[in-house]
Amino acid sequence: MQPQLQPSSSPAVNGADWRVWWQLTRPHTLTAAFAPVLLGTALAIEYSGGIHWGMFLAMLIASLLIQAATNMFNEYYDFKRGLDNENSVGIGGAIVRHGIKPKTVLNLAFSLYGISVLLGVYICMSTSWWVAAVGVVSLAAGYLYTGGPLPIAYTPFGELVAGFFMGVLIILISFYIQTGTVTSTSVLVSFPSFLLVGAILLANNIRDLDGDKEFGRKTLAILLGRKGAIRLLAGMFIVSYSWVIGLIIAGVVSPWLAIVALSIPKAVKATKGFIGKSNPLQMMPAMAATAKTNTIFGLLLSVGIFISLI
Repeated sequence: MQPQLQPSSSPAVNGADWRVWWQLTRPHTLTAAFAPVLLGTALAIEYSGGIHWGMFLAMLIASLLIQAATNMFNEYYDFKRGLDNENSVGIGGAIVRHGIKPKTVLNLAFSLYGISVLLGVYICMSTSWWVAAVGVVSLAAGYLYTGGPLPIAYTPFGELVAGFFMGVLIILISFYIQTGTVTSTSVLVSFPSFLLVGAILLANNIRDLDGDKEFGRKTLAILLGRKGAIRLLAGMFIVSYSWVIGLIIAGVVSPWLAIVALSIPKAVKATKGFIGKSNPLQMMPAMAATAKTNTIFGLLLSVGIFISLI
């Protein structure tokens, strides 16, 4: 069993460098929370013709905080299980590189959860308390993704769970708190986000495949093998774009949503960036391209909706 590293000392522990704390949130992942909120709100504006700015901001901030807290739980539990060290790729590194106490990271994550709960109370007071039940399940999923006795991230279901909660559910809640309902259109438009958020996790697991296998994880990438996982990633991109085209042909959404095609080069770059590579550092650009594909795709869908309203 690998010995657990102790956090090294660093001036950043005393707050000398705010960038350490910012990096702890893994800011490159936060767009995965922003884009679905914007898309759900854009769909709501198309449906009802208006927007409640207080609800939009509360939902946006709560989603960002939950995403950041989930990343911190990941940082804490991967360290406690001996998975992270100073050379690990794709981590915040606050514990193993900058000497921040693990308990501090955990407490900060729960604090962000606390603030998101307060925002959730505001949302529920203005809409329905059923939203609270959905919120509690979402918080539990964020914690159990890497916490608990059987972390979701260590199973083949990580992509499924992340795609549902950070893709579909955020869009539908953002839509519901503005309109008081959920429509078939909002559900159909949310499906590509389900795939693309899941693709971010799949890309992460492709990068970490060898290390995860060594530590006994059973991720989808491990079960499919590197080549199979890359094919699945490409398939998720293809289905996402094909889905939008299908909705346009069926008359469900405006032809303006075809603007998402502008993000195709990023999807191609993401897929090609994994082919023939096994070194995690070499795959970082492909991982970044996968995350950017999700963000740009969601933003362009929103832009298409806004243009169709003019």
